[in-house]
Amino acid sequence: MNIMDFNVKKLAADAGTFLSRAVQFTEEKLGQAEKTELDAHLENLLSKAECTKIWTEKIMKQTEVLLQPNPNARIEEFVYEKLDRKAPSRINNPELLGQYMIDAGTEFGPGTAYGNALIKCGETQKRIGTADRELIQTSALNFLTPLRNFIEGDYKTIAKERKLLQNKRLDLDAAKTRLKKAKAAETKSSSEQELRITQSEFDRQAEITRLLLEGISSTHAHHLRCLNDFVEAQMTYYAQCYQYMLDLQKQLGSFPSNYLSNNNQTSGTPVPSALSNVIGPSAMASTGSLVITSPSNLNDLKESSGSRKARVLYDYDAANSTELSLLADEMPKRVRLSTRPSVPSGEDVVSAQEGSVGSLQGLRGLLSLESKPPP
Repeated sequence: MNIMDFNVKKLAADAGTFLSRAVQFTEEKLGQAEKTELDAHLENLLSKAECTKIWTEKIMKQTEVLLQPNPNARIEEFVYEKLDRKAPSRINNPELLGQYMIDAGTEFGPGTAYGNALIKCGETQKRIGTADRELIQTSALNFLTPLRNFIEGDYKTIAKERKLLQNKRLDLDAAKTRLKKAKAAETKSSSEQELRITQSEFDRQAEITRLLLEGISSTHAHHLRCLNDFVEAQMTYYAQCYQYMLDLQKQLGSFPSNYLSNNNQTSGTPVPSALSNVIGPSAMASTGSLVITSPSNLNDLKESSGSRKARVLYDYDAANSTELSLLADEMPKRVRLSTRPSVPSGEDVVSAQEGSVGSLQGLRGLLSLESKPPP
């Protein structure tokens, strides 16, 4: 019975306090009551904490989007996290693309140039997928977790103490209002005592809140270290990806030149590998606009009695007087095999001639323009 009476009295007291605060808050909004202002230092700390909370949330959410663009996957991870269970491992996009490439290359045939290239690209994509997974794990542990701990831990404590400070201020201002309205000496004495108590509680709560808010500077320093960890993780990730792609480029560059793609090429027969081996890579770079339609190799070229036509794929401006300027779709072009007196015996020279302007000849991977067409 005594316990029940105590609970009723406590409930009534709480209800009275809540009503008093509501009245005070309403009168302040209507301009009918005075409001105790916080000191400037405390106001600045409160503003700094609120600003930190807002930007930390934005950075944290956008980082999650960066690391996991799929919103469904993020929701799944959030649910598993709330259930305190580990989310199942799923294949990421680079790994999936890599697997498709490997499967396609296997079906096309590892012995073919395209199939072999697909397999190599697929293996590189899977390595990139592994690096991506490591970036997500490292960033979540060293960057996202500290940010989330601040939002869900430290800032919640600050918000709780801030709300308590607001209530203590309302109690203080309500006590001041009652003291002003008190007329009887007994009522005035009671109101003065209540004012002293509420003032003491307000000062105490303001000090607690101030101490918590001053910890924001330490939070910024901690988040700075976490940011450095995140940058380091990204640097490691991009360095790995660059090295993987550099190795892949070297592997693809080892394929015969007749299998290399040309983004500017829309039609025409690629330069035969036998001919490209004679001309060489540097020569091919200078004659990239010239595509030989036939013959398929040098033996056929030697056996042919006349010249072979070629078509220019795109414009090429001569860099100096030793090169030939070419225009796209220019016809005809003639490519023929000739033996020059100045060439050592047994070496072949491939010449491209346009009227009487001059000729391009490939020898040991070099290109030169002769003043006269080959005889």
